[in-house]
Amino acid sequence: MNSDQLLNIAVKATEDKKAEDIISLNMQGISDMTDYFIVCHGNNERQVQSIARAVKDAANEAEIEVKRMEGFNEARWILIDLANVVVHVFHKDERDYYNLEKLYRDAPLASYGQAVY
Repeated sequence: MNSDQLLNIAVKATEDKKAEDIISLNMQGISDMTDYFIVCHGNNERQVQSIARAVKDAANEAEIEVKRMEGFNEARWILIDLANVVVHVFHKDERDYYNLEKLYRDAPLASYGQAVY
């Protein structure tokens, strides 16, 4: 499975759980670690965990190995490492504080289907 297909699976999983302000950053040429970052947030710990669980389940269904998931118990910033795609699921307050979009402002937004995230 290529990176674009994996991006589509992960974004769809976040959408299905009503994640807010979903953006995808194309990290190719910026980072050697991954091709895409997905950044989104939930409004409470339960929603943050639900979003992360949905991404993990979607990856497992597609037979994609989840390399690592960190922060699930605290549910303030959950990182899901799918190798070519890294998903950052924040609690709204933490997202505002860490502001990854600003940190990686040189990364172009990636397109997903017809939309750009």
